[in-house]
Amino acid sequence: MKKVTLFADGACSGNPGPGGYGTILRFGGHEKELSAGFADTTNNRMELMGVISGLESLKEPCDVTVITDSQYVVNAMQQGWAAQWRKNGWRRNNRDKALNPDLWGRLLDLCAHHQVRFTWIRGHVGHRENERCDRLATGAIRNSGLPRDVRRDA
Repeated sequence: MKKVTLFADGACSGNPGPGGYGTILRFGGHEKELSAGFADTTNNRMELMGVISGLESLKEPCDVTVITDSQYVVNAMQQGWAAQWRKNGWRRNNRDKALNPDLWGRLLDLCAHHQVRFTWIRGHVGHRENERCDRLATGAIRNSGLPRDVRRDA
């Protein structure tokens, strides 16, 4: 399996509001950058989309290390929360629905296809790739004609 490092970050101007994500994929000496913005979204959705877009761009199963400053993403995957939410019909407990089930489902499916490890880093402390992903994400917010993010929290 190819070993890929995936750096991802999400950003939102207002929450909800216009948002974007930035992703860097690194394999050997090659790097690929991805970014996109949405007119009406949330920061957590953009954090998820940064990881999802990178994994979806891979053409074959890979051994992927995801590096992100999103504790939301890292904890939900490392602690098995997202898998449990899916098992419970996208409920966090007896009362509360899990947010962003559409994106969590996509991420869980991608993680079944690839071998994925999640690593949390502190954001905005000078980590070169994290800072670049943040610039990609915030830059994507400024694009004109951003599509609406279709949130499906049911």
